[in-house]
Amino acid sequence: MKVKDIRELSAADLAVKAKDLSEELFNLRFQHGIRPLENPAKIRLLRKDISRVKTILTEKSRA
Repeated sequence: MKVKDIRELSAADLAVKAKDLSEELFNLRFQHGIRPLENPAKIRLLRKDISRVKTILTEKSRA
């Protein structure tokens, strides 16, 4: 997910996006515990996307 696209979202949309990404990360970790993932790098990408969304959400709340 690009930072440019994230910055265009409202604060409410960012909160929803962070929640959705966190749920997806949980599901991937759960699946990884049961069997190996086809693309284990997706876990790292999701963690970075969550961090991007939370960082921009914090920036918007302070401004």
